[in-house]
Formats: sequence, structure tokens, C-alpha cells
Amino acid sequence: MQTGIQPRLTTVASWQWRGHEICYWVAEPEGAITAPPVVLLHGFGASAGHWRKNIAQLAQGRRVYALDWLGFGASAKPLLAYNLELWEQQLADFCLEVVGERVILVGNSIGALVGLMMSAHHTDLVCAAVLINCAGGLSHRPNELPPLVRPVMGAMQMILRIPGLAETFFEYARSRRNIRNTLKRVYVNHDAVSDELVELLYQPSTTPGAAKVFVSVLTADAGPAPEELLPEVRCPLLVLWGEKDPWTPIARGREFTRHAPRADFIPLAGLGHCPHDEDPEQVNNIILEWLTRPRNPSL
Repeated sequence: MQTGIQPRLTTVASWQWRGHEICYWVAEPEGAITAPPVVLLHGFGASAGHWRKNIAQLAQGRRVYALDWLGFGASAKPLLAYNLELWEQQLADFCLEVVGERVILVGNSIGALVGLMMSAHHTDLVCAAVLINCAGGLSHRPNELPPLVRPVMGAMQMILRIPGLAETFFEYARSRRNIRNTLKRVYVNHDAVSDELVELLYQPSTTPGAAKVFVSVLTADAGPAPEELLPEVRCPLLVLWGEKDPWTPIARGREFTRHAPRADFIPLAGLGHCPHDEDPEQVNNIILEWLTRPRNPSL
């Protein structure tokens, strides 16, 4: 299987999980494999293709995978109750059945939060983790929202549970124009908001089941907060954060090292919610340098 945005040395494959087809990308190093594999984890509404600028560059002496969550990208979109625990189990099984060895997890937004859950709960499968603008939950908790915003979010949750209205909202949210406008709110570098990127997010929304996945995710419980998980993490941890992120402000990211004192925290000036796509060269170089530090000899 080939795609127009697929980087060199990268192939697209599929895996059956609980009777559903899961899509993933894998990049092979040009030379010998000398280091543990990396698994890239995308955020809400994205797919493995959101790592198209990173996957091949990170495959230096190691195999690199990019996984589509169930319900997103080219993976199946069954009618299920979607939550973080579902994707955590998908990731754990992927590491066991497809990768077959301990991994380094690199996630953005919701993907970073699932990676953090894995790092806390499956210490036998994870040897390091990189969190990029980690989400605080699958949805916003009421106490984390400004008082004036709480009724609005509560009303939206009610609308999304009404058949017909939910589908109408989905049709609006998934339009190319709305996708582009949303990206421009969270990407500081508007040059990175390309037609290719918009299409990457738009096309999966046209497949059967996408609307019900959207509603299920947006009405799900928030799940565990990062602050609950960080003290349980024992592996090396790198936290990267775009300083201009309007969705997950850097102030929260700076608190991560209070809960995980051994974590390395690096702010990324002038970048938003998806720094790996806004400035892939900088993010790739930071990750590669961190993986080869003397303090992390096994990575």
C-alpha cells in the first residue's frame, strides 16, 4: 500500500486487532538495527501521516512505527465506546504482537497522554517516552475550564448526544475550511498548514463510521490526568512543549517536572500544539540527541 505523503523508506501495513483492521506505518533504517524501536502516537483527528516529516528521520539505527488509533486515519471505525483505556490496550497489544520488544514512545497531544499511561502502567513494554504538548485529558474537565466557558462546553456535550444535531455538527467540523481555520489557531507557523495537511485530516472523516467515532470521543470521560500518572513513570522521560499552544498551555507542561523530577523539559519557542509538524527538523534533532545522551545508554 502506498500513499502520496509516504516518506522514503517507509511502508504502510495493517494488523488485525480484536477483529478490526489497524493501519500503521513503519520505517526501516538504512543500516543495521542497533537501538530499540520507536512508536509514534498521533493526536485527536490525526493519523500516522501526521508524522510524515519525522518517521524516516528518526529511523537512525532503529525501526520506527507510526500507529493509527482505532477509529482514526485508515484504521477501522467500528461503533464502540471510545476512551483512553481502549487505545492504551491497543498500543500494548501492538507492542507485543507487532513490534515484539520494548519500545520508545513518542506522542503528541492525546497520543502523548496514551503514551504516558503506557509508561506508567506497562513498565515491561516501555523503555522511554517523549511527550509533545501532552493533552490533559480526552476531554476538558469542568474544573479546568474558565467559569464562563463551562456552560458552553456542557451544552455542546448535550448537543452531541442528540441524533441528527450531532451529525450536523460533525459535517461542519470536518469541512476543509474549518479544518484549515482550526489548524491556523493551533499552528503558529501557518506555512505548515498546507493543502496536504488539510487533506490528511479531511479524508478519514469521509469514511463510514467517522461521525459516530467523533461523537463517541467528544462525549467520553476525560480519563486519568497527567499529574496522576507522572509519579508512576520510572523510565527516561522527555517533555517537549510549544510555547504558543492555546489548547494545552505551557504553564501546565512546566508542572510536569514537579511530578516527575527526573524528566527533561524543553520549551519550544514560537511553536504551537503540534511542534513536530510545525518545525520537524528542530524536534527530530532534539529527540535524536536525547536518545543518544550518555545518561540514556540503553536507548
